[in-house]
Amino acid sequence: MQKKHKINHILKNISIFVAIIIYKIGNIKKSKTMKKNEIETKKGVSRREFLSLSALGLAGLTILPSWTMQGVRIAPSDRVVMGFIGLGRQALSDFRGFGGAAGLQVAACCDVDSIKVTRFQNTVAAWQEQKGMNKRCDGYENYEQLLERKDIDAVEVVTPDHWHALATIHACQAGKDVYCQKPLSYTIVEALAMMDAARENKRVVQVGSQQRSSGEFQKAIELVQNGTIGHVERIHARVGAPPTPYSLPEQPVPANLNFNLWMGPLNDPKIHYNEDICPPISLNPVSNERLWGAWRWYQEMGNGYTADWGAHHFDIAQAAIGMDGSAPVEYIPIGYRGATSNHMRYANGIILSEEPYLDDNDSAQGIKFFGTKGWIEVARGYLACSVPNVVPENLAGRRPAARNAAAQAPQATQTQTQQRQTQAATGNTAAQQSAQAEQQRAATNAQQFEISSPHMQNFIDCVRSRKKTIAPIEVGASTAILCCNVNIALELGRPVKWNPATYSYGDDKDARNHRLYNYQYRNPYSLPYSCSYI
Repeated sequence: MQKKHKINHILKNISIFVAIIIYKIGNIKKSKTMKKNEIETKKGVSRREFLSLSALGLAGLTILPSWTMQGVRIAPSDRVVMGFIGLGRQALSDFRGFGGAAGLQVAACCDVDSIKVTRFQNTVAAWQEQKGMNKRCDGYENYEQLLERKDIDAVEVVTPDHWHALATIHACQAGKDVYCQKPLSYTIVEALAMMDAARENKRVVQVGSQQRSSGEFQKAIELVQNGTIGHVERIHARVGAPPTPYSLPEQPVPANLNFNLWMGPLNDPKIHYNEDICPPISLNPVSNERLWGAWRWYQEMGNGYTADWGAHHFDIAQAAIGMDGSAPVEYIPIGYRGATSNHMRYANGIILSEEPYLDDNDSAQGIKFFGTKGWIEVARGYLACSVPNVVPENLAGRRPAARNAAAQAPQATQTQTQQRQTQAATGNTAAQQSAQAEQQRAATNAQQFEISSPHMQNFIDCVRSRKKTIAPIEVGASTAILCCNVNIALELGRPVKWNPATYSYGDDKDARNHRLYNYQYRNPYSLPYSCSYI
């Protein structure tokens, strides 16, 4: 018996040694493919790596040299290991999109809410079991611990917007590629710093503007750029109302939530906990978020629908007219000298305005391009053009149903939307129920769209190839800048002029000092790569 025990002990040590050798060979192959030079250690396997391998034991040998997913053998050089930072309802939706990508493994996750960490781990474990993988997804409260792991190639940042910049920049510095949910940032300087971090660290970044990967939007862009409707003169994009001042009542912070860490760099003393900004969940009984995190609707934490949907529709408008990486040069707010919408002027004279794109449905979110020879309408699941026979039948989809009188003024629509938001925020029960119902409908449509989108696969492919993604950091930054400037002009109550080449406002000190251009982070937080812009 003692002899048998010795043999087993020797075999186990040999298996660990073999695992280490295979692990290093796999990393060498992967580094050639992925060019990960700045984070690879030159001192062999660290103590932490050795211990993690030992913990895997013989079971770990099944996934180190290669592993199988649905009968397909995946080589180490083709495998992409991901971690998720932020685990709310958007993360669950995105995970279902990533889950179909070949060669993907999810090894870690992070959130300031411990219950959401457990929920995500359970979701990943069920997926891993279905795919025939080893069930393991480590959970963390601080994303820095996740970024320290050498086995993770890429992360998704799906936190509230005010955390996007730090999490993305730190991930780039740690040698991870990043899929960052839209909008890219809360402020303009954050967007510019994120762009610099990605470039300096040679990271692949995909922004979660999934419409870039969808057929109807790609065809709309193609039709505009091919001159199908002539020269584009103006664009209507319905995205929704801007944010309002924070007005939710303060509530006790639950024990499972580290609200101080959730706040992160935010420094506004008016911000306090309310369950709507950090929607609670339950595992027993199972109860998921009843609404999207309401932080996005308030000025102190988010940019409202301006950025929430502007990151989709303004983004497509920019792509179609060849303004990726640029932005409008002037922003005129609604109400200024009778203006009936927030509108923007590009250097070439094209006007982009936030107003209904359909005459008979002022709340439908979508885009309409007006050219000298016709028009194009596009939304999720819908594409139409005044020029006959140019829209493929499989992309035409269905036009949103009529919901209002055609004569209703855009200004009145915007005001009513803002009133509904304000009523919901101040405790009007009927308004809350109506707002929540609208959010649920939008959420269902958005989640189905995102799950079916090849946007995630494009990111995984680019992690392997090191090519640019379909929505790279430069695109996300220019769209985020546009959205911020719309809200800056609206809050200042006057036009704002912007130079997209120098990222500056000229001598407009009020615009430059606005929090959506840049704000002082709360101690001990600081924003890397920001010195050039402040």
